[in-house]
Parts: sequence; C-alpha cells; structure tokens
Amino acid sequence: MEIKKESIDQGQGFDFGRTSEVYAKYRDIYPECMFQKLADLGIGIKGQRVLDLGTGTGVIPRGMIKYGAQWIGTDISENQIKYARELSEGTQIEYRVCSAEELDFEPHSFDVITAAQCFWYFDSSIIVPKIKELLKKDGIFLKIYMSYIKEEQITTDSNSLVKKINGNWSGGNPGIKDLTTHYFENPQMDSIIVDLPFTRETWHGRMLSSRGVMAAMNQDQINQFDSEHKKMLQEKYPQAFTVKHKIFLTWYRIG
Repeated sequence: MEIKKESIDQGQGFDFGRTSEVYAKYRDIYPECMFQKLADLGIGIKGQRVLDLGTGTGVIPRGMIKYGAQWIGTDISENQIKYARELSEGTQIEYRVCSAEELDFEPHSFDVITAAQCFWYFDSSIIVPKIKELLKKDGIFLKIYMSYIKEEQITTDSNSLVKKINGNWSGGNPGIKDLTTHYFENPQMDSIIVDLPFTRETWHGRMLSSRGVMAAMNQDQINQFDSEHKKMLQEKYPQAFTVKHKIFLTWYRIG
C-alpha cells in the first residue's frame, strides 16, 4: 500500500511492502540493550497486552516477546505482515493487516501501545484519539526512533548516493521533527547510543530497504543504487565495521 504525505519526501509515494524480502533479512537491527531498557521501564512485560502499530516485519514484538507480554502487531502492508508471520513462527504473536487509522479493537483493551520508526506516517488527527480510546487507564504509549549518526563517513556517502538518485528523499527529517512534536501530555524521554555491527552486505541491505530506495525508486533507479553503492562499499570500506546509531525513546502515561 503506497503512502503519500506532503510533509514527507515532497509528497513522493513510498511503499515498504516493496522492500519486505530485503527488510526482513536486514532490518532486525535493534540492540538487545534497547529491549531490556523497555522491560526495565515496565513496557512489554508479563501480564500486559501490547499493540505494535506499523509493525513491519514484527521486529519489536519479536524482540520483546521473551519478556512475557501478549503482542498484536498491525501494518498497512500485507507483504510486511506476511514476513512478520513467517519470522514469528512458533511464538504467540498475532498480526493483522490494517492501517493504524482503521484499527478496530475494543476500547481500553491494551496496557501499552508502541510505534517504532513510523508514527509520522500516520494521520495524527485520527490516531491520537484512537490511542487514547484503546489504552487502559494509566496505559503507556511509546514511540521509538532509531537513526544512524549522519556525520559518520559511511552514512554521509550512502545518503549522498540516495539523494543523487532520488532527489525527493528527505532522510530522517520527518522522524526528527516528530521527536519534538508531542500529542500527549507529560512526555518522558530517553536515548541510547550504540555501535551496531555491519558487513558490506548487511549495510547495503539496510540502505536498500529504506524509504528512499526500494520503497520509492523505480526499478532502473534501484538497479543504479545497487550497483553504485556496492562499488562504493568495496572501494572505500572494510568487510566489517560498526555504525553509530542513536535510539530515541518517548513515552506517555495516558488516562
């Protein structure tokens, strides 16, 4: 399902369903310390019922299921949910194909609602009151945003190549803007800086599956990026390296 918002990439459409096979292989990169941090905050623990909006391939539910909560993940893309179900086989995680704006659950049926790397894609005029309706009294809504540090040379080089081929791409700007936009009262915020390990292959896959590349480019553009990015990595970077990322956590207790 293609998404278009004037505030993102100059209104250029994008569809993460086009990236699903690559996304499933290369985007499960949230570190264990983040999942433990959430559990320490009382998010996703035993006895809770948790809804993950824009779940994609189910990275957040799969990373948190060991802490004991009951998880439901929803996503607008049927292809993303297909891979989420395959990767979650053997767990009790439930998935539904549904846009965040069209959620149909009983009022006050969740202890926690999460949205990782996606809240700015939603229609806030619809989803904000829906979150308030779906959460139990004193329930928690959590936003997660993780970004590589753009000042590192490898991220500068990769971003420049995306922009050369897809001039509409605005990178992480929508996510950064969302960090300072609060639709609920009394925000609690924290951040974690981590060095994540990559190889040339896994970094290439991480960039391929981004909004600016496979989700938005036509096939000729994807082929161009694929060829030029691989060549750049081969010529300039070692086989294995780390890339510094910053994880922003923002949560609200509602009701």
